[in-house]
Amino acid sequence: MAFESITDERIAELLECSKRVTNPQARNRNLQGREQVNFTVVSTDGLDHKFEIYKRQNLRPGMEDDFSCGLSWVASNGETLTLKRYNGSSHSHPNHLEKTRLNFACHIHIATEKYILANRKPEGYAEETERYSTLDGALHCLMMDCNIIGLETKSDITNQTKLFN
Repeated sequence: MAFESITDERIAELLECSKRVTNPQARNRNLQGREQVNFTVVSTDGLDHKFEIYKRQNLRPGMEDDFSCGLSWVASNGETLTLKRYNGSSHSHPNHLEKTRLNFACHIHIATEKYILANRKPEGYAEETERYSTLDGALHCLMMDCNIIGLETKSDITNQTKLFN
């Protein structure tokens, strides 16, 4: 299946449908200097959509801000399309079509019809965010934003007042 026919409306439907993690006890694996875990996700709205959540953390010293988690749609033929990806602040990110750059800030990628039609990475567009600063916080945002249940997550944002600046 080629994803050239995917519209922004279809992407929004896939992101908004109710979803549930089916293997919450999935285990971390160490892969060449990074830790990764993948979760299987299914829609709960009767439409039988399949998804995958991936969560990756660079394990090298000083690279705590080099992380990523994302939600991919698994099409019926097995091809995958990353719908959303939440990255740490370890790198700058260019939005090629808009000719803008995000400089070393946490950012959220989203698949867009515009990037697909331009033969770019479908989730090549990203927006800066201050909603998380850790991988666990990014996973929490992904779960909330993409209507997913079945994993215990915790937000980086607290309602505590800072005592010191």
